[in-house]
Amino acid sequence: MERAIALAQAAGEAGEVPVGAVVVANGEAIADAENRRERDNDPTAHAEILALRAAGKALNNWHLNNCTLYVTLEPCPMCAGALILARLGLLVYGVDDPKAGAVRTVLNLPDSPCSNHRLKVIGGILESSCREQLQSWFAQRRYRELGRES
Repeated sequence: MERAIALAQAAGEAGEVPVGAVVVANGEAIADAENRRERDNDPTAHAEILALRAAGKALNNWHLNNCTLYVTLEPCPMCAGALILARLGLLVYGVDDPKAGAVRTVLNLPDSPCSNHRLKVIGGILESSCREQLQSWFAQRRYRELGRES
């Protein structure tokens, strides 16, 4: 999770919402990514999606049954769906997303009848660090936006 937090920091410094993700297989990090929506002009360039793509390429297999994804923020509906479709073995995330969380907070896609895979989930890992990182980034962004309006 510490690597995911570092990636999130880099994303935030680049003007992205600070979210980072790392895929681990057999105790080794095989893929990582940070949010890139703004830089890539791609609405699907969430850290989780990019990390899943890289993991699939690294393993030469889209089935990620034996992998764990560490991500700083609870996945949105798009990302939660991708994790389920990838047959991810375990999701570990930092902080709940009260606006768009689709794993436990707003929706629970992994336990939904529409899910064809029962995703194991552990939330709240390094929660304080992940929450502080996001809150600080959004506070700085609001401050800059208010400064422009003056």
